[in-house]
Amino acid sequence: MTEGTAQAIVAVYVELARRNLNTGSAGNVSMRLGDTMLITPTGATAETLAPGDLVLMPVAGPPPRRSAPSSEWPMHAAIYEACPEAACVVHTHADHCTALACLNEPLPAFHYMVAAFGGNEVPCAPYATFGTPALASAVRQTIPGHTACLLANHGMIVHGPSPEAALATAISLETLARQYLLARAAGTPRLLTPAEMRAAHKRFRTYGNRPAR
Repeated sequence: MTEGTAQAIVAVYVELARRNLNTGSAGNVSMRLGDTMLITPTGATAETLAPGDLVLMPVAGPPPRRSAPSSEWPMHAAIYEACPEAACVVHTHADHCTALACLNEPLPAFHYMVAAFGGNEVPCAPYATFGTPALASAVRQTIPGHTACLLANHGMIVHGPSPEAALATAISLETLARQYLLARAAGTPRLLTPAEMRAAHKRFRTYGNRPAR
């Protein structure tokens, strides 16, 4: 474990609270470090969390004795198992994602930015009690091929190649969920066709790539 890694996790957790994507001790953040992961502890809050509070544990578990990682560590472990590209996992109870998740619905292709998460929707994992192997299994079966999924009656979870990327993915998902619910409140959103989403996916393969100098 490096001090920089721990500081990066704390910075993401604090930023989630600053942006109102989490309140109190809701949500958690982890980073994969080889066969281990560094994860926020149970009961952490943005006001009290310090780098030394983070828990280093095997990805496959169980937690070391006298350590109290987030109760959601099995869900983080499931993503690291199912998504080899994942280096950081962020779980939040952001308002609009949670509202949509409480409808047990995916975020559909109402906007081309949905393609940025992989596939033609952001899927919703079925409900299971928080912190249980059942929830971890539901996420493991739902998230492959995507960088995010909703958690029925719970919230959302995302992963990325770095803490900064995972944070950006969480912010983007909450923004899109808010826009989708606003559109639904005003009427019936037109969903993009499979052909339109294929075109969006094609554009995303080169989006943001800077030409070599």
